[in-house]
Amino acid sequence: MDIIIRPMDRADLQAASIVHEQAFSRQKLSFEWLECNLNGYPRFFSYVAEYNTSIIGYIHWGQKSGFRKEVVLELEQIAVLPVLQSKGVGRQLIRDSLPLVERTLARRQASIKHIMVTTRADNKAQQLYKSELGAEVEAKLTNLYSADEVVMVARHYSRESYEV
Repeated sequence: MDIIIRPMDRADLQAASIVHEQAFSRQKLSFEWLECNLNGYPRFFSYVAEYNTSIIGYIHWGQKSGFRKEVVLELEQIAVLPVLQSKGVGRQLIRDSLPLVERTLARRQASIKHIMVTTRADNKAQQLYKSELGAEVEAKLTNLYSADEVVMVARHYSRESYEV
């Protein structure tokens, strides 16, 4: 698949909200959720995966605890249309959007110190976060949303350490 990863813009919100609705069926107000994150720049960085002019996924990265020189970056949310999950779209979203985030941070002389992500304890995407980011489970939060969640952290993140 020839997938393009690019910054999300307002014109992408409707299509991206369909991805959100399908990927997160328990969550509501998909358009508003994505719009808030898009409007949160420069705290949040939002990117879409586009295939044949269709939005098939998105990713949100967020800076934690203020604008710092050494950024604790959170993979705030990633979603792919269910019919395309487990086909490498999520992996490409991470791989191709993270250098864009790094370049944006570098413009203000900042860099990534750590990357964190929270996910359901039973989410198989934990393997993706481990292989792509080097993230390890550091904590378990019981019954936080719809089930137990884990907090994963890639400490002292360096993209070069995890490139395949």
